[in-house]
Amino acid sequence: MARSVSLSSVGTALFALAAACCAGVGLTHGATPPDRWWQPNEGRVFPAQLDYRDATGTVRLLLDRGPMPTRGHPFFTARGPGGRACVTCHQPADAMSLSVADVQRQWERRGAADPLFAASDGSNCPSLPQQARASHSLLLDHGLIRIARPWPPRDLSGQPIAPDFTIEVVRDPTGCETDPKWGLPAADPHVSVYRRPRPVANFKFIEAMGFAYDPKAGMPLSLDPETGKPVSGNLMADARVPSLSAQMRDAASTHLAFLKNLSRRDIAHILNFERRLYVAQQSDAVGGAVDAAGAEGGPRKLQVSPPGRLGSQGTPVWSEFAAWEKTAPAERATLSPEVVAFRDSVARGARIFRTKTFLISDSAGINSPIGFGNPVRNACVFCHNMSFMGMDVAPGQVDLGTTNRPFAEPMPWLPLFRITCTGVPHPHYGRTILTSDPGYALTTGRCADVGRITLQSMRGLAARAPYFSNGSARDLRGIVDFYDRRYRIGYSEQEKQDLVNLMRAL
Repeated sequence: MARSVSLSSVGTALFALAAACCAGVGLTHGATPPDRWWQPNEGRVFPAQLDYRDATGTVRLLLDRGPMPTRGHPFFTARGPGGRACVTCHQPADAMSLSVADVQRQWERRGAADPLFAASDGSNCPSLPQQARASHSLLLDHGLIRIARPWPPRDLSGQPIAPDFTIEVVRDPTGCETDPKWGLPAADPHVSVYRRPRPVANFKFIEAMGFAYDPKAGMPLSLDPETGKPVSGNLMADARVPSLSAQMRDAASTHLAFLKNLSRRDIAHILNFERRLYVAQQSDAVGGAVDAAGAEGGPRKLQVSPPGRLGSQGTPVWSEFAAWEKTAPAERATLSPEVVAFRDSVARGARIFRTKTFLISDSAGINSPIGFGNPVRNACVFCHNMSFMGMDVAPGQVDLGTTNRPFAEPMPWLPLFRITCTGVPHPHYGRTILTSDPGYALTTGRCADVGRITLQSMRGLAARAPYFSNGSARDLRGIVDFYDRRYRIGYSEQEKQDLVNLMRAL
């Protein structure tokens, strides 16, 4: 009989073992391991293998071609007045993103003096009193960074786009949307949206060109204005920049407040680091190493595997764990019941992810504009279809309902906007839409794109809660519960637990 798995005494012992190795570097007896939080300008050496304890086990980072000194490296060096560097918001211990747990720890240690809490985007609005915790509540409680998008939208050359919708502020808990300097009434109007930092790793997959066109829109791929080459479209939540190089320049001028532009040499150094880095869960507190007993989980699999393959045309998504369900009886007898039950659960979760179908409806990027029909029957793997990564091979953005009513979770801490289509009504919401983040529409100016967001990688999830672009799922169970409600899937309690266990092993 299938059993749900919870942390047991055996799991606790494994967890303690993982914690003892969390620094990932050879330490002499009695030595103090490096702080898990990387401050700019520390000058540490980034090792070839780096392990950190997370909520359910150990996350591992692998750096191709061996260790790398970080002293003077532009990813790890602050060059602006606020003391920030790229690493400030892309922490190794948080799978190169940010976890709320570590954000709160930094506030307890340093308060508003830490560069993470810079007024520009580490607070709810720059006009608020920056020493107050309440002014940083979206980052502290939900892991959200403020993104100021120009209104009206601008194209890649900076020219205004005439949108086919209007935007009205319905709720403004931060005060930033209606702020006379930072909001829509300003001389230089902006819309503030609040999003999770995306992980900076595994770019062999994220940059892979899975299609020669955008199948979600039936359009050619966007071209990088610098190189003239097509781009993957899977970098930023709202596709506001086309390439990693453009993302670096955008971040340097906004989030980092650098006093001068990144040079080509700086960009080359950052690209070299980011494209060498792989991150994934390496061990679970209950199940042990994710590459044990014939399984092929962990970052090493990412390091050696081909990039950007569609699971249906190559290695089935999450089939890395199939061996756990086929463990021989003699080997099972050597393992604790908790370990066996957890590994069986992960293998079942992978199978549920690929094979349990449900009706997907009213989701722009899936059911429209060209679409597969509305509704269309498929499984999680329909969108999360890339082998070893669980992101989408196809470029483009999807509206899963995480920001748009009536599907979005109640989030009174976020702003609420009323979008009114001035041209053709939205194919699923009609002429008026309530949203906490217009998403891709703030890039294109198209009402049909309201709420569309780029899907993320599913690796290293246990190290970087909360989830979704707006942090609305506080834990892995929250992800499963959202999809179960959104698409009326009807998962059993055991199926939900199996999917959670799968995700904590990724």
